[in-house]
Amino acid sequence: MSLPEKPIIVIPARMASSRLPGKPLADIAGLPMIVQVLKRAQEADIGPAIVACAEEEIAAAVRAEGGTAILTRPDHPSGSDRVFEAVETFDPDGKFDAVVNLQGDLPALDPTAVSAVFRPLANGEVDIATLAAEIKDLEELEDENAVKAVISLEQGARIGRALWFSRLKSPWGAGPHYHHIGIYAYRRAALKRFVILPPAPLEQRERLEQLRALENGMRIDAAIVDTVPLGVDTPLDLARIRRLFVTS
Repeated sequence: MSLPEKPIIVIPARMASSRLPGKPLADIAGLPMIVQVLKRAQEADIGPAIVACAEEEIAAAVRAEGGTAILTRPDHPSGSDRVFEAVETFDPDGKFDAVVNLQGDLPALDPTAVSAVFRPLANGEVDIATLAAEIKDLEELEDENAVKAVISLEQGARIGRALWFSRLKSPWGAGPHYHHIGIYAYRRAALKRFVILPPAPLEQRERLEQLRALENGMRIDAAIVDTVPLGVDTPLDLARIRRLFVTS
């Protein structure tokens, strides 16, 4: 298989959030956060971008700004399941052969990161592509909320095979460590396979959905980028992002 020719970007969103309820509609520089993320996806210019939403109020906010929103079942167990339903609804004929799953809480994302996550799919053996950045901060290295990607990476290479993901510092020994960035690009067939797989034992132990793919023999490659994008999970994160938009 070669590089897919027609990707689509899908941004899953739901109102429920334990630390920041209603997060998708939080105002950032005069627009709902989900609309800011949609704009970053559109700026990547690799294909159409849509929002897969669990609630009508998110869909209404997206459509009010001229975006495309697909209303999905509210009870999906993960963003990947929501993305798959939206793609099947939007494109039942399978015209788009790759799907970028972009988190809905990255309003300050550099659009080039979306292009970067698509590149590993040029290797026909890769089912899923993702992103990682080298960890420079020792506190981040020890932080269990910062997921580490164990990547087989040749000297000077910017794409490598992801062999494992963990919340603990991995691998052992001298050398770089990588922070996993939860943006994915799936071959369409790989996404379809992934969402019908049952949760895997190590996935449940680490609470990392991507381990389901590895435990079932799917190949994930990671593209290396320079920085981890700022996400919004808490009120403090939201305040920081708002300041960033004011000064940029």
